[in-house]
Amino acid sequence: MPQPKKENPLRSDAQRNRERILRVAMVELTLRADVPLSEIAKKAGVGQGTFYRNFQHREALVLELYQHEMQQVSEAAAQLLETRAPEQALREWMDRLAGFAMTKAGLANAIRLVTGAPGGPAKPGPSPMLEAAGILLRANEEAGTIRSGVTPDDFFLAIAGLWQIDPHEDWQPKATRLLDIVTDGLRAGAPGRDRTTGDRTV
Repeated sequence: MPQPKKENPLRSDAQRNRERILRVAMVELTLRADVPLSEIAKKAGVGQGTFYRNFQHREALVLELYQHEMQQVSEAAAQLLETRAPEQALREWMDRLAGFAMTKAGLANAIRLVTGAPGGPAKPGPSPMLEAAGILLRANEEAGTIRSGVTPDDFFLAIAGLWQIDPHEDWQPKATRLLDIVTDGLRAGAPGRDRTTGDRTV
């Protein structure tokens, strides 16, 4: 019987180093867009060589941070639908999206620095987010928990206010209130709800 492969300890250490760099970079770049990379490496507890093996330049680090956060939120849509009712999955995903909006706002200056330079990389597009929203909206429309015909573009226009909230303030109550209002709007006219009370019908 074949023995299970053991995890390569070097590969595991390298992965931990990379994840530690990303965690520290998220904090430092949010506080200061032009923080020296050497400072990020020092606070992450890795040498310059290790740092540059993972991220050859600032652009690579900033864009991977942004893409990593966006991918995590995007993938959560299908994961939530596996364990939650469609309506609950959508609302929990909206809360995660609010957290991503605050991350993006915090990284905005760093993203502008690397994508605004001549010949710099392009800013990642929102396609994974649109696809994730589409999955959740379709599931809720089929369940009769939201009004029909809402598109991902409609959805992101409705929650655009998230990106106007200051991430350095107490943003959660404001985000929750905004998302509650958007949720009520999505429910209005849903076939599975009483038009007067907004309650689910059996």
